[in-house]
Amino acid sequence: MSTTFAALSAAPLAVGWAAHTLVWRRRIEAARRDPVTGLPGRAVFEVQAPRLLAAGTAVLVIDLDGFKALNDRHGHAAGDAALAFAARSLATAATLMDGCAARLGGDEFALAAPLLHPDDLPYELSNLHERICAPFDFDGRRVSVGASIGAVLVETGPVPPLGRLMRRADEAMYAAKQAGGGWAISTSGGPALPTVNGRRAGRQGAEVTR
Repeated sequence: MSTTFAALSAAPLAVGWAAHTLVWRRRIEAARRDPVTGLPGRAVFEVQAPRLLAAGTAVLVIDLDGFKALNDRHGHAAGDAALAFAARSLATAATLMDGCAARLGGDEFALAAPLLHPDDLPYELSNLHERICAPFDFDGRRVSVGASIGAVLVETGPVPPLGRLMRRADEAMYAAKQAGGGWAISTSGGPALPTVNGRRAGRQGAEVTR
């Protein structure tokens, strides 16, 4: 058998394996994405976000306000629509800023993105909050939810671990929520609120189990 014939005979097999590999990669990628929003989940975010961390990177934690009321009034389909609507705003922001966004669980999201001009963070937060809170169409109605956004900006010097940054962003989000929604930027160098089970006291999942 000539070398040329052997190569031609192997070509269909190689193409078949390449197609098979591509299909499996797409299936794995789909499995890592949240089925409601299309965003990656927490595990993927915890891998992708640290690669972006450098001076000028913003880490955000976003929690929807009025989400349960929307579910109770219009049903879970409306809640899913609100999640998907918020996710599109976050995905757009992540794409424009070469960052990454994720659904952490429930009605909570995260975003990490480098800022070309870090001083623009308040402007970016205002825009993002406005887009998430904009009314959208559901079942012939105009509905909306609010949002509380907490942010922390990576300063010059040693880059803190992602977990510490997310904790600070979470505390800023909590401060914004306590003030009625909107956004807040963490100015503390570390967690300011008590910790229970490794999470902010009062946060879902922070309760001591018995």
